[in-house]
Amino acid sequence: MDELLLSGLLAVALLAFLASGVWVAFALMACGWVAIALFTGRPVGQVLASSVWGASAEWALAALPLFIWMGEILFRSRLSSDLFTGLVPWMARLPGRLLHTNILACGIFAAVSGSSAATAATIGKMSLPELQRRGYHERMTIGTLAGSATLGLLIPPSIILIVYGVAIEESIARLFMAGVVPGLMLMALFMLFVGVWSLLNTDKVPPAERIYGWRERFVGLRRLAPVVGLILGVIGSIYFGIASPTDAAAVGVALALLLSWSSGTLTWESFKASLLGATRTSCMIAFILAGAAFLTTAMGFTGLPRELAAWIGELELSRYELIFVLTLFFIVLGCFLDGISVVVLTTAIVLPMIDAAGIDRIWFGIYVVVVVEMSQITPPVGFNLFVIQGLTGRNILQVAYAALPFFLIMVLAVVLLVIFPELATWLPTQMAAR
Repeated sequence: MDELLLSGLLAVALLAFLASGVWVAFALMACGWVAIALFTGRPVGQVLASSVWGASAEWALAALPLFIWMGEILFRSRLSSDLFTGLVPWMARLPGRLLHTNILACGIFAAVSGSSAATAATIGKMSLPELQRRGYHERMTIGTLAGSATLGLLIPPSIILIVYGVAIEESIARLFMAGVVPGLMLMALFMLFVGVWSLLNTDKVPPAERIYGWRERFVGLRRLAPVVGLILGVIGSIYFGIASPTDAAAVGVALALLLSWSSGTLTWESFKASLLGATRTSCMIAFILAGAAFLTTAMGFTGLPRELAAWIGELELSRYELIFVLTLFFIVLGCFLDGISVVVLTTAIVLPMIDAAGIDRIWFGIYVVVVVEMSQITPPVGFNLFVIQGLTGRNILQVAYAALPFFLIMVLAVVLLVIFPELATWLPTQMAAR
């Protein structure tokens, strides 16, 4: 009962801090302060200083601002519009036609931005007006964008996978590789759903406006080549061991600047805007990580994670029952917090349970990201819903209803990951064997 009382008090304290409008990082630090001051004899100031310094001096974090900056540069370049127009000739004959451009464009842009909100905003600005002008079903147009934009959290280089890797001291490169196959699987499931829906609702899909020839398709490939080349360069260099994630991120920034300059969109103003945008986002994430590190240390001193893990063990839940309970827990938590906060907030408490259950940490990281992706399109705090609400003018419940089928597809993806864990573990294993 002691650990239940302690966890209840800390949960109430954390919710009170968050409800008061305090920044997430401050809420985490305050909760850790309460835990140490009331339930241990440790010097709070020294623990805070050492925890924050240790979290801030982590070398793996160096990749974080670089990948964010790479996405900010491309966000302000013409390459994002080239991405959409390059896909159109290849999608025109598929069932669902240009609805697939939302899925593929989001998947490709996710691989260079690492952010679901940036992916939704960038692709949505281009695709929504174009698809609506051509008469595509509005709910499906919004739904494909909302669901596919969540791929920014999973397809490497993923910001949230870097955060998770730093939190558990796991290889960022292996986590990146683990996200590739599940990301491609989600894209395939989304496209399959759109194809089936289109065949069952032929009256809601406008006829093809024109037939694109092979020449136009190859011209489209030429538009896609710079971004695809950048993705392959970054991910390939990590997979083949040529570069670490941090080195690959630095090369990615240099290539993004070069591509933006060659397309004529790199100006002094866009350069400053991209640098400031990356700085703001990186500082926000680093601050949350520092707060989480302090809370994690505080939890360790109180013995709460160990006691909770032992309590869960006494319940004798099977591996599948534990995953089911954690899925519900993460979905509910994701309704009120952003994905990064969910990961850093729960890592210290959940990992002892995972280790005790014999669940692979790499697999669990991919599982968590997919579940957090689901929370990006659930009200009341689904970030993608807010972005798309701003783009469309529809209320958040309408956007959430449009995204519901894609939420259910992600539930299916979680089931497939549980049944076939090799989907997440095969590629990292191959990488380690090289």
